[in-house]
Amino acid sequence: MIEPAIRIQREDFDVNAEIRALAGTSGNIGAVVTFSGLCRDEDGTLSALELEHYPGMAEAEIRRIALDAAKRWPLDGVTVIHRYGKILPGENIVLVVTASRHRQAAFDGAHFLMDFLKSSAPFWKREIRRDGTVGGWVEAKDADDAATKRWN
Repeated sequence: MIEPAIRIQREDFDVNAEIRALAGTSGNIGAVVTFSGLCRDEDGTLSALELEHYPGMAEAEIRRIALDAAKRWPLDGVTVIHRYGKILPGENIVLVVTASRHRQAAFDGAHFLMDFLKSSAPFWKREIRRDGTVGGWVEAKDADDAATKRWN
């Protein structure tokens, strides 16, 4: 069983460096799939997103999800990085990297991880708008919950 690399951090990350680090862990890796989530500006109305998390619990939940993915597919490596704090439009929020001998397992593992991160990981976000107003904490979307149901 793999040991996923899970990091929750305020600092930005280098997507290419993370791919190289995971791909270099085994000579048997034939596919690396990445998902990187960026902060949108919501058609010019958003100046930043504020993300908070439950320390300790967030890492444990992401690790649980990553280990579940590794049980479902033959993954040779998983990296998940999620940022918190004030994130500006265009900046990285989340990175999921999965590695496997074959592309389909890497694709499925990454898709599974993102679906569950959106619905299960204990993160909260709110919008800071360009006009100076601060939105309420964003509720989970029904579409995110529905996406996880297909994996059951």
